[in-house]
Amino acid sequence: MRHLIFDLSDGSDGILTLEAMASTREAAHAAVMAEVAQLLAWAHAAFGGRQGPVEDGHAWDHELLVQHEAGGWVTVTLTFSASAEFAEAFQAAFADGDGGG
Repeated sequence: MRHLIFDLSDGSDGILTLEAMASTREAAHAAVMAEVAQLLAWAHAAFGGRQGPVEDGHAWDHELLVQHEAGGWVTVTLTFSASAEFAEAFQAAFADGDGGG
């Protein structure tokens, strides 16, 4: 991943949150959305049929937020609610060794 930066947090309910975020100029927005598409394609391929509310026993769910801001900036946030199994597989697939995206 070139644009997205990742953060993992653990909720008190045992549900993990994986957040991928990028804030770029409009010119780089298509590249950011290509990275988002890559992450979602991986999730569907690796955990197909297991998407839905994690609190109901599913492996993962997601929310995508795109905000157009002043000055030609666009912030994209892709948030996964994840089981431990999904989070571990995600980190193994997308870890880049520098703590970023």
